[in-house]
Amino acid sequence: MSAELEIAVGVVDLVRHTAGPSAEAEVLVTRTDLALTRFANSFIHQNVAETGVAVHLRLHVDGRTATGSGSRVDADGLAALVERARAATRLAPPDPAWPGLTPPTPVPSGPAVDEATAFAAPDERAERVRAFVDAVEGLEAAGYCRTAYRSGAFANSAGHTATGRAAEAAMDGIARAGGADGVARLCADRLAGLDGTALGASAAAKARAAADPVELPPGHYEVVLEPAAVADLLQNLAWYGFNGKRYAERQSFAEPGTAQFDPAVTLVDDPLRAGTLPFDLEGTPRRALPLVEGGTTGAVAYDRRAGAAAGAGSTGHGMPGSATFGPIPHNIRLSADPRVADAGVTVADGPLSAGVTGAVGDPDTAALVAGMRRGLLVSDFWYTRVLDPKQLVVTGLTRNGVWLVEDGVPTRAVRDFRFTESYPRALGPGRVLGLGRTAVRQPGRVDGSWYEAPTLRLSSWHFTGGASG
Repeated sequence: MSAELEIAVGVVDLVRHTAGPSAEAEVLVTRTDLALTRFANSFIHQNVAETGVAVHLRLHVDGRTATGSGSRVDADGLAALVERARAATRLAPPDPAWPGLTPPTPVPSGPAVDEATAFAAPDERAERVRAFVDAVEGLEAAGYCRTAYRSGAFANSAGHTATGRAAEAAMDGIARAGGADGVARLCADRLAGLDGTALGASAAAKARAAADPVELPPGHYEVVLEPAAVADLLQNLAWYGFNGKRYAERQSFAEPGTAQFDPAVTLVDDPLRAGTLPFDLEGTPRRALPLVEGGTTGAVAYDRRAGAAAGAGSTGHGMPGSATFGPIPHNIRLSADPRVADAGVTVADGPLSAGVTGAVGDPDTAALVAGMRRGLLVSDFWYTRVLDPKQLVVTGLTRNGVWLVEDGVPTRAVRDFRFTESYPRALGPGRVLGLGRTAVRQPGRVDGSWYEAPTLRLSSWHFTGGASG
């Protein structure tokens, strides 16, 4: 039995002893080892590592529910956690919608953990940073290289237990030429999968190509969005669209069974692909969840409470805060189906690391840009905020490089824009003109979230003015 599972089972036994056999309890214990090497002005300025253990308890007693969490795993600390949760149940309102506990259920083992990544030494991350800095060839460089390892265990008073492990590595760096920045990001299962030289060369090429930008008028432009920008689409679709709580409250655009997206769009939440424990906060096994298949919305995410209310059951998306914010899919992959070519959608093909030529950093992007008569190539979005949750109208800014494309060739760098766009509408039927073959995983938070997407060509994107407007 792992140390985390011993703690989880011990807390459940403590609840039975102090609150009686009718009390229902579920306990999640996680250990996180996070190591981060930061660099700025082309020098490593910080190397930090931390290990933390968290215990999350949810208790249902006499028809009332309360939660508590703590980081102390000694006997006194666990006893105090149980007592705090027990006291909170006495003050909590009745909970008639309590969904009950996850019954004993088989849990998948999840992907194999790369031990070299889980316990990487600082100099191994520094090697990637050095390669990135060397590749920018004199430009200013900044960013980070991180490794993360998570182990966890779950137990509840219904007799269900589960354990799991996960590891990941990520690198995010910029190169600066004057006032222009280029960016390169990648999240991988293994630290060995991060090529600092390739990432640095890509960032530097973009920074040099983004010099001396011109200003273009606002309006609707055809766009090619690189994976970093597409990841913002996926994140907002997850939070505001495929969220079972928002869907139940009619605050989501999602209409399962309806062709809301272009047939080229297939979205799958795939938490077992990498970096995530194989069960959620409630002990529900995680699994791949098709959200959109061939343009048709198929599902939204549920935890036990939201799933019970919808009569659909949990999809394995219980998480801290899901009672407030809703269950959110955090591991979405946008994939290119070769069959979309039959509908006139370009499907590019080529390895990520090849073809670094300035503004166009890889063969996928080159193939999609080549088909544009006049439009914009966009590297990245940031500071995006939702204006209309129901229609998912988002405003935000471009950054890290925008280029005007004329007759298939990027001809000049463009000043950053502000945009206002409905994400579902932008991906709607007839709007997707092309997808890259290679999906690139973008780093999310250090809890195992990530978004994986290819380069994407869309028929229209609404730019409303300059970035300062």
